[in-house]
Formats: sequence, C-alpha cells, structure tokens
Amino acid sequence: MVENYGDSRLAKRFGVKRYPAIFVDDVLVATPKDFGWFGKGEGKDEGRYAPLKSAASHERFRADLARMLRLVLAGDTAAARAEAASAVETPVPVLPSFTLTDLDGRPVTADDLQGKAVLVEFWATWCPPCRGTLAWLGELQRRHAGKLVVLAAAIESDEADVRRIRDELGLELRVAMGTPEMARVFGDLSALPTLFVFDRQGRTLGSFFGAPPGLHAEVEQALGSSVSN
Repeated sequence: MVENYGDSRLAKRFGVKRYPAIFVDDVLVATPKDFGWFGKGEGKDEGRYAPLKSAASHERFRADLARMLRLVLAGDTAAARAEAASAVETPVPVLPSFTLTDLDGRPVTADDLQGKAVLVEFWATWCPPCRGTLAWLGELQRRHAGKLVVLAAAIESDEADVRRIRDELGLELRVAMGTPEMARVFGDLSALPTLFVFDRQGRTLGSFFGAPPGLHAEVEQALGSSVSN
C-alpha cells in the first residue's frame, strides 16, 4: 500500500500526525516518538531508536521490524498488535515557556510574544523543504505585521550556516538556535519542518509537520481571526 502522508487513512486511524511512522500491514510498528529527535543525553527511555544515527539504534529498529514482519506474514496479527507502538501524544495545548537568544543577541521568551499570534517553526539547514517554508513565513509575517510573530528555531545545524541562509533569504523573522530543552517542551520533534500555530492568547491553533502541498492554506485558515482583526 502506498499513501500520501498528508492524507493517510492509516495515520488518521491511529492518530499519527507526524512522520516517520512505520506500519506493517495495519500494525503500527513505530511512531515519531520512537525515533526521538534529540536522543543524545536524554536518557535511554526517550525513544527506542534514539539517537537514530547510531549503529545500535539501526540494529534495534531492524530487529524489531523483522520480528513484526515475521509475525504478520505468519498470520499472527494478534501477537503483532500486542507488540505494536503506543499512540502518539497530543500536541501542546498552549505556547510553552522557553528562553532563547536570537541571532541578533536579543532574548526571546514566550512572555515576549504575548498579545500576538505566534508561529514557531523548527527547521534545519540540511532540510531542503525548510527553505521554501521559511521564505513563505517571511512573507506571511510581512502581510500581518504587528499582529503576527514568527520564531524560526534551527536545530541540528551550525550557526554559521543558519546565518547564511537567513541572509540569503532576506529573512526578517526572529531566527534563533533551538535547543534540546526547547524541543522537549514543544513535544517530540521528529519531522522537519515542524510548525506550531498559536493565537493571541497563546492557545494552540494547530501543528503541522513536513511541507505538504496544502500547508500554506491550512496554516492561514488556522490563524483566522487571530491576524484579521
């Protein structure tokens, strides 16, 4: 079975709203949390396959996947489902507390952003779709100047490369180097780009993972009156 990630019946059935998610037939083998974005230093229980770059994690995932394939191919779906991954957690309900320093040396906290709609974008310099999303977010902030703040937090990236991309794209966003601590308060980040949308009261309006074709329209619809009044 091949499905468009943005319109996956299996993902909707299991409540999976991010990637990577691994299925064997209709058995959920691994969720984004299992792959954990910031695995290093977070403890052995932060994700079964984190850090994903390690050979040990690769072998653990290969063994689990092979075992699940054997069970499903043998027709023992009950045993396979008994070992299935747990459901994905729900997104953060409100803008969480955090403290960063942007590339211009200015502190950025959740309190600084009160009273405006807020978009928090997690991205990386090695992520090609992130560039297009950042350019669009820059235009979105210009269109809603005074009503919207976009914070672009770069993760797993060198600061020199982050500065270069900011300058190449002419970004006027609040660009900062993200931290593992910040990523954890927003939830388990395993997809890039990842975008969180909050209203002027700090309430979550939506979370968006990756760069599907309908992303721009969906985000603007979620913002709604938060930037129109």
